[in-house]
Amino acid sequence: MSDRARRGLENFLSRRARPPRELREELALPDGPLPLLVRPHNTARRMTLRLSPDWREARVTVPLGVPLREGALFARSRADWLMHQRAAAPQIAPLAHGDSLPFRGSDLRIEWSATAGRRPVISEDRLLLGGPPDGLPRRVQRWLEAEALALCREDLRGYCSAADVSVPDLRLSRATRRWGSCSTSGTVRINWRLVMAPDDVRRSVVAHEVAHLVHFDHSPAFHALLARLYGPGLPAADRWLKREGRSLYRHFG
Repeated sequence: MSDRARRGLENFLSRRARPPRELREELALPDGPLPLLVRPHNTARRMTLRLSPDWREARVTVPLGVPLREGALFARSRADWLMHQRAAAPQIAPLAHGDSLPFRGSDLRIEWSATAGRRPVISEDRLLLGGPPDGLPRRVQRWLEAEALALCREDLRGYCSAADVSVPDLRLSRATRRWGSCSTSGTVRINWRLVMAPDDVRRSVVAHEVAHLVHFDHSPAFHALLARLYGPGLPAADRWLKREGRSLYRHFG
């Protein structure tokens, strides 16, 4: 067998021996199907089950070495809990005059006026804007997205400088199940809804993706770099997202 053929066979066998990185399937719940994602995590000590931020997907985290199929069985055994959680999901409530809008961890009161400009403007604890009333939610979303892009660009430059890497292309994401991502090409995507969260929470996601520019995995080296980039407070930011992240979908789905 030639060296080239031998290397090809070794690579093939290595891929076959490598455990799958995730398992996706659908749970057949009495109140309707629910997508399921099972993933291993190198710091997990037990299996955990939760719903995605938009309540549309069940997610199980399993410790390394635990078969992903066991995670799926674990989710099925918690069918009643999943149905209860999904039933408690808040309904989308489009913004209107007088509503409260979260912005960078604080609340702004929406104030519409026929004499105000179409572009939203912050005045103390209020967000002032005019224009057609039926287009108010969309104008507010565009304003939030612009603010998110400016803030994330600043975050990205700072963390890339600290990690000694080039600043990559930044895109806003409208994903309903992920807060951030980093592609193999180096493009970083950040969920625009994070502009409504406290600044430390948004920055934690940007730092996470910058760490992926160096370590495209969740290895100990990745976590060490993330801790160095972000500094103290990372667990608190993670807890906020798990506890409050779903609230960022209330007005915009």
